[in-house]
Amino acid sequence: MLNSDHPHFSNGRILSGLLGAPIAQSAAPAMHERAAEALGLRCHYQLIEVAGAGREELMVLLGGVRRLGFAGINVTFPYKEAVVDLLDDLSPDATRIGAVNTVVVRDGRLIGCNTDTTGFARAVTQLVTASAHGAVALIGAGGAGKAIAFALAGLGVADLRIFDCEHAKAVHLTARLEGRVRARAAHSIEDALHGVVGMVNASPVGMLPSLGTPVPDALLHAGLWVADTVYSPLWTPLLTAARTRGATVMTGRELAIYQAADAFELFTGVAPSIVEMGIAFDGVMAKRYVASHAA
Repeated sequence: MLNSDHPHFSNGRILSGLLGAPIAQSAAPAMHERAAEALGLRCHYQLIEVAGAGREELMVLLGGVRRLGFAGINVTFPYKEAVVDLLDDLSPDATRIGAVNTVVVRDGRLIGCNTDTTGFARAVTQLVTASAHGAVALIGAGGAGKAIAFALAGLGVADLRIFDCEHAKAVHLTARLEGRVRARAAHSIEDALHGVVGMVNASPVGMLPSLGTPVPDALLHAGLWVADTVYSPLWTPLLTAARTRGATVMTGRELAIYQAADAFELFTGVAPSIVEMGIAFDGVMAKRYVASHAA
């Protein structure tokens, strides 16, 4: 049953979208639209690609979301933190994390939530459990990094080493985690990875068109699990190198699907099919692979 708080759902149509830049490669439209179709609904998922937006422009964009009939929007790099104080309210998780990846419209009010945390927790649970909840290195303390740090804390990892090229961000995130997990801000990638059983790249390094990696190959080994939040490309330079060196790897596929599913449920009040969303995601990746290997 559709969420009755949204009168524009009465005709079975959902308007949602994604705000960020660059987002042309996003699989979100395919996932949300297929999930709706499987439920007998119609969804239009609009990409709102705006680079370099300041506070005033973000306020205008969010005002449009409020007034134009959106059920809500997702928010990605680089605006997950920038939108926080522009919203009417935050979920308890989003308040604790200090970052938002999902904005829900309720009675004309904009409510910030974070499904990166719930989505990543669902995706990484097996790896954390299999590695006996050992220490984890987190690369990137921005919007995605904050959400993932709280997810790892909630899963009971023993220790969290956080590295960001802006050290102050890592220090700030460590302070937010006080009382939830033993955490410290690392001064280098080498420092962060020393003695850990797992690592997560929550930075945009490796996302197309970047061909970089956040971690030198020499630091990767068979005793490590490595997860990347980037899924464009699915096999980032980091994951390719980690796999070559025998590490257990997790692509950005599961996070992308689970966070999208949780966002869809927030927008509509209906839990979507993970299977259908996965099929949509895989379809986007397959088309991209074919296009990149075309003559």
